[in-house]
Amino acid sequence: MTQTRAVVSVVGKDQVGIIAKVTGVLAEHKFNVLDINQTILQDFFTMMMLIDVKDSNKITELEKDLNKVSEELALEINIQREEIFQAMHRI
Repeated sequence: MTQTRAVVSVVGKDQVGIIAKVTGVLAEHKFNVLDINQTILQDFFTMMMLIDVKDSNKITELEKDLNKVSEELALEINIQREEIFQAMHRI
């Protein structure tokens, strides 16, 4: 069985609690973080995560809760299946 993964990207003004809020939502929905990379460019926070998607039916609920965090913290949060992300960024 192949592993289904998704890419979560987070961009916005740096502030306390971004990582905690986003990973908290992932944990609530039982999505495992496989890899994470975050940096701060001047005042801008950027984070990319690769997550394990065992049940793709739960992605819609995850998106709803990530949208709440996005609105609360004024962030841009996107989630895409890994294969779609790779296809969009292929040179």
